[in-house]
Amino acid sequence: MVESLLDDGWTVRCVDNLSTGQRKNVELFENRPGYSFHRMDINDLEALLPVMRGAQCVFHLAALADIVPSIDNPLTYHRANVDGTICVLEAARAAGVQRFVYAASSSCYGIPDVYPTPETAPIRAEYPYALTKYVGEQYVLHWGKVYGMSVISVRLLNVYGPRARTTGTYGAVFGVFLAQKLAGKPLTIVGDGTQTRDFTYVTDAVSALIAAARSGIVGDVFNIGSGGTYPVKALAELIGGPMTYIPKRPGEPDCTFADIRKIRERIGWRPRISFEDGVRMVLKHIEDWQDAPVWTPESIADATRSWFKYLGKEPASGKP
Repeated sequence: MVESLLDDGWTVRCVDNLSTGQRKNVELFENRPGYSFHRMDINDLEALLPVMRGAQCVFHLAALADIVPSIDNPLTYHRANVDGTICVLEAARAAGVQRFVYAASSSCYGIPDVYPTPETAPIRAEYPYALTKYVGEQYVLHWGKVYGMSVISVRLLNVYGPRARTTGTYGAVFGVFLAQKLAGKPLTIVGDGTQTRDFTYVTDAVSALIAAARSGIVGDVFNIGSGGTYPVKALAELIGGPMTYIPKRPGEPDCTFADIRKIRERIGWRPRISFEDGVRMVLKHIEDWQDAPVWTPESIADATRSWFKYLGKEPASGKP
């Protein structure tokens, strides 16, 4: 996002507390005209205010991701993804920012009934991360309605690409596979690998966010996806190497597939990077995952224990 905006001639102020980000990514632009980096927490409203002054548009991408940590630490996720979003909204409102773009999550759909899944699908958040991202979206739309802010929300699906987070908890399949390949370990396939994901290359996600900002559409929600859905096993085959299989997990959809007709028709955006080309480009940067955790079936089982504990059981009836 920063690189694309700078290339277009914008002045960019980047705010990040680096709790999950990488310092080397923000240092890439240190000598670029019009760029400044501000290390701070988005819940620090007083610190945010001077950074917001004079800005024309805010792209709010800051959030805590991943499923299991959100189950284990729901208050931390609420503070980052809900309280943090309100602080960013309030700082933008106080500064008179003209446009506010929220990066939402397709995880709000849970396990959908319809594929491809439209923006009108029922909301079925399966875990706190999904819920907090959806609640953040509702605050953004509410601030637009009550305070007259020019807001728009885009729901991202399975974004991947270079410079992705390489440390931390067990999470996105791309990072898991790439670290395993570098270490010469088998790629861990969940279930039988026939489940499909709407893998969206990062430059397509960025171009969609910018197109949404420029559209002038207010108070609406749009899906951002690749236009297709691809088996996880096909991803493993493109990356290459031996494979091993681990148990399927509760609360995970067999398919993620965004209906992107709305953003095509109303904003004129469309994805440009094919799944195969995206994987090839990521493999060119595979050394970025050199220091990433290498997950094994045993360590994954340990890391996802809370997942099975809380999502793999029926709710209590409430009867004595």
